[in-house]
Amino acid sequence: MIEFGTGGWRAIIADGFTLANLRLLGQGLANRMQREGVAERGIVIGYDRRFLSRESAWWLAEVMVGNGIPTTVIDRAAPTPMIMFTVRSKNTAYGLAVTASHNPALYNGVKVFTEGGRDADAAVTAELQHEINALTVDDVTSTPAHEISTHPLVTVQKSMNWYIDSILDQVDTETIRHAHLKVILDPMYGVSQTCLQTILMTARCDVEVINSRHDTLFGGQLPSPNFETLHELRQRVRDGDADLGIGTDGDADRLGIVDDLGNYLSANQILVLLYRYLLVDKGWQGPVVRNLATTHLLDRVAEKHGQRAHEVPVGFKHISAAMAEHDAIIGGESSGGLTVRGHIAGKDGVYAASLLVEMLAASKRHLSEHWADIVAEYGSLEMVETAWGFTPGRRSELMAQLFERRELPDFGRPVTSVDYVDGAKVRFEDDAWLVCRFSGTEPVLRIFAEARTGDEAHELVNAMVAFLGLE
Repeated sequence: MIEFGTGGWRAIIADGFTLANLRLLGQGLANRMQREGVAERGIVIGYDRRFLSRESAWWLAEVMVGNGIPTTVIDRAAPTPMIMFTVRSKNTAYGLAVTASHNPALYNGVKVFTEGGRDADAAVTAELQHEINALTVDDVTSTPAHEISTHPLVTVQKSMNWYIDSILDQVDTETIRHAHLKVILDPMYGVSQTCLQTILMTARCDVEVINSRHDTLFGGQLPSPNFETLHELRQRVRDGDADLGIGTDGDADRLGIVDDLGNYLSANQILVLLYRYLLVDKGWQGPVVRNLATTHLLDRVAEKHGQRAHEVPVGFKHISAAMAEHDAIIGGESSGGLTVRGHIAGKDGVYAASLLVEMLAASKRHLSEHWADIVAEYGSLEMVETAWGFTPGRRSELMAQLFERRELPDFGRPVTSVDYVDGAKVRFEDDAWLVCRFSGTEPVLRIFAEARTGDEAHELVNAMVAFLGLE
């Protein structure tokens, strides 16, 4: 069975992620395109550096072409945001990215994009999932492998220049050029190096790259830019007297940042910094969109400047939709993805990093000073995130306890509201909150909490963990 989560379909290689399942996925999407009457508009297929990603992209192409669908294959490891950009720029009906993003190396998967390069919404993936799982191998029509690369319906794209140039056109490279910034880039063995290094060096930054080789095991660590995984980048920034360290996940749609002092800045902090920069320094007007597990410090920034923060469920498709609905200027999530008005309707670690470099160059101040300004002006909130594995039977028990009986512990403080739009979100006084939800990309229960201090946030998480018997 193929099951789509918040980040597309992901499965363990050679278990769920197989040639047979990829062919079924391709046939299901081909059937949908023909039924919708959009097959002639074609599809874009790209891939990252994971094991079997390139082969999988071509296997998908064989099925699409076998069904008479014009197919553009980006035949080089490419950032997921570049694939989304290509779907939009070529005006294709759909796009596919073979990637498992920040998941462990034993996973691979496929992200589905709809018109305009948007993440497919839950309605689309639910319908597609139903159709795929009703197919058998005998229903698949494909072009022979030895014919696919030269087939008249196939366009092979090698260049990244259109995507790179689109970012250079939106970022103030002239200001960056005169700032003489030193940047250390950690692509985490993923796909961001070519694009980000080209952009930064075009803007005359001094760029040092680490962990850039092709390693399908990602150096033995999770390809997700967080405090633990960016330990080498933090040390390199300190030792090299760099202005900034940039880490991107496996498919470059998320990022983590290290400031000039070697401190890791979370995705929450990056969102707050960039939202304030767009509002105050660039003079943009508009609200912000965040998911329910992202910092409420954004709400404080929005309120101070006469704007509003809109909360949506987890899944970047919800952020993209709300940004369009409310004409928001930035949207993002605590897991590391963000997008900005005027760019693609999806998360882009390459663009976000470029905009952050522009912010440093324009201000002529260190990133650590910028964050000190944020704390002085808006106060501080600290977030804690934990993840807990479970057996299938235990999942059913937790589902019943949390979302059927809706049981909650005594947190030792007044609860102001509880909602169940996506998991359970408990709100307290002083902007404190806790979220408990099942991940849409991994078999874990995630518990997030935010409060005035890290200790307070840990107390909230510990109360829920003890109540659920997860220790």
